[in-house]
Amino acid sequence: MATPIIVPTILTDNLDVLKASLVKFQSFARRIQVDIADGTMTASKTVAETAAVAPPGVEMDVHMMVKNPAEHVDALLKMKPSLVIFQAEAEGDLLPVFATLKNVGIKAGVAFMKQTYPGRYKQYVDAADHVLIFASELGVQGATADMLQIEKARIIRAMRKDVEIGWDGGATLSNVRTIFQGGVSVINVGSALVTATDPEAEYNALLAEAEKLGVM
Repeated sequence: MATPIIVPTILTDNLDVLKASLVKFQSFARRIQVDIADGTMTASKTVAETAAVAPPGVEMDVHMMVKNPAEHVDALLKMKPSLVIFQAEAEGDLLPVFATLKNVGIKAGVAFMKQTYPGRYKQYVDAADHVLIFASELGVQGATADMLQIEKARIIRAMRKDVEIGWDGGATLSNVRTIFQGGVSVINVGSALVTATDPEAEYNALLAEAEKLGVM
């Protein structure tokens, strides 16, 4: 079984909050995700992708919750994150977008909303470096996880044995072990870290819980 990876996520429309969150999380996490929304697939907008700058020594994942991914490619190429994840439900063909990013060394990922069956988008799963299972409401931090979504990990793994599988939405100390043992190696955590009195201690507790074996 793979080693669990806990990734702090940032969802904000405030540039100062984004900068402060990056500074806070980089002190203990080597991989951070920034969520970007243009207000078309979500109820509200966030900061633009051009505002997110990865701190030195940190891998930055960017989850693009946008209607037209192709319109954001130029900005992403300048930004140079480690990984860019697009929603399968977005408009247009993601394959040319994936190819453009990969051509300059940026990994490409695809995310599925709760109602989306991964098998409908096999072409994206085949081409992606990362497949993200979204288990709550898109663009909402602090929502409860729909744990039935874990079944998608089995479906995705049957389609691609080697692809990295991620989880986003409602991950907490109470379910992080179930998520990891369900076949997910990358667990994005937003609210549980943002609201924690000691985010680093919470991060370490989440990692330790995910690494436990068995059901007790």
